[in-house]
Amino acid sequence: MYKATEAMSSAQVRMVDLRSDTMTKPCAEMRRAMAEAVVGDDVYGEDPTVNDIQLQAAQLLGTEDALFVTSGTMGNLISVMCHCYSRGGEILIGDESHLCMYEQGGAAQVAGVFTRTVRTLKDGTLDLQDLESKIQHGFPDAHFGETRLICLENSHNRMGGRVLPLSYMMEVRKLADRYHLKIHLDGARLLNAALSLGVKPSEIVQFCDSVSFCLSKGLGAPVGALIGGPKQFIANAKRIRKLLGGGMRQAGVLAAAGIVALNRANENLALDHHNAKAFAVGVQALSSPLCTVDPAVVDSNMVLLMLADKVPAQDLCKQLGHTTQMGSEQPVSVQALPMSSHCVRLVWHRDITELDTKLALEKLRVVLQSYSEEPRLQ
Repeated sequence: MYKATEAMSSAQVRMVDLRSDTMTKPCAEMRRAMAEAVVGDDVYGEDPTVNDIQLQAAQLLGTEDALFVTSGTMGNLISVMCHCYSRGGEILIGDESHLCMYEQGGAAQVAGVFTRTVRTLKDGTLDLQDLESKIQHGFPDAHFGETRLICLENSHNRMGGRVLPLSYMMEVRKLADRYHLKIHLDGARLLNAALSLGVKPSEIVQFCDSVSFCLSKGLGAPVGALIGGPKQFIANAKRIRKLLGGGMRQAGVLAAAGIVALNRANENLALDHHNAKAFAVGVQALSSPLCTVDPAVVDSNMVLLMLADKVPAQDLCKQLGHTTQMGSEQPVSVQALPMSSHCVRLVWHRDITELDTKLALEKLRVVLQSYSEEPRLQ
C-alpha cells in the first residue's frame, strides 16, 4: 500500500468528507437567521418562525398542513403511528429502506406495528408483484393483522440516491387504492428527487397520503425535518410528536436555519448533483478493473463504488482517509462510507466544492493504483 505523509494537524489537512450530506456546517446566513429568529412556545403553536417554515413546507409539498420535527426518523415514526392508530397493524416497507435498516425498528418498538418487507430493486423501486403479495387479506379473522400502509423512499439511500419515476409512484398509488391502503413517503432527500425529475416536490407528493423530508441532509440545515399531510393528520402528528418528546418549545432558532436551507435549496442541490455526476464520469474514465461505477444511474447526489474482491470496502475507505499530499495542493483526506463488503458510498453536499471533487477523484486513482502495484502471491 502507498505510504501516507506523516501526521499533520487537522488545520493543515483539506478534509473532503463524503460520508453523508449530514456533514454540512451552518453557513453564516443560517447562523445570523438563528441568532435573530423571533420565537415563541411552539407547543402552543406560538412560535412565528416555526409557523412560517410549516406554511412554506405545506406550500412546497402541496399538502394542507405541515409539522416541524427533530429528524426524519421521528417524522417517519410519527407518520406510521398516525396511519396505524392501533397496535397490531402492518406496514409494507422495502427490505433496503431506511425505515427497515436504520431506524431501530421503531415502528415495532414504540408503536406496536408489524413490518413486512418487500424486495427492493436496484433502481430503488419495490417489486410491485412482491408488494401486492405481501398485503394481508385475512383480516378481520383473529389470526391476522391488518395491512394499513405502504412506505416508499425517494430518493433511495442504499440504492445510491436513485429516484423513483412519477409513473412508478402512480402505479403504487393505484395498487394502494385498490386495497384501501395509505402511502407514506420517506422523502428524506425529496428535493433531490424533485430536482432530478425536473418537477416540483408537490408533483411527487401528490401520490402519497403523507410525506417527511429532512432539512439536515442535502439542504444543509443543522437539524430538523418536516411532515406534510392533511390537516387532521398533522393535528394527530403534533399530538404524537409531544408523546415522543418532540415538543421543542422555542424551536424557531432551529426553524430559522431550515428556512434559509429551503430558500437556497435549488442552487445548492444542482451543484451537488453536477459534482456527483462529474466524479462518476471521472471514475469510469479511470477504467480500473478494481472499481466501477455507472454514471447513468447517478440520479442525484450519491455515487456507489462497486469494488473487486481484492479491494475490501473497509480497507479502501481507510486508505482514502489517510492524509496524503496531492500535487501542489495541501494534504488531503477523503472520508467515505462502506455500505457492504465491496460497495462504498460517496455523498455530495453544500460543503463539497468542484476542487474537492477533483481531489477526491485523484486520491481514489492513487489508492487504486497502489492495489494494482501490490505483489501477487504465487
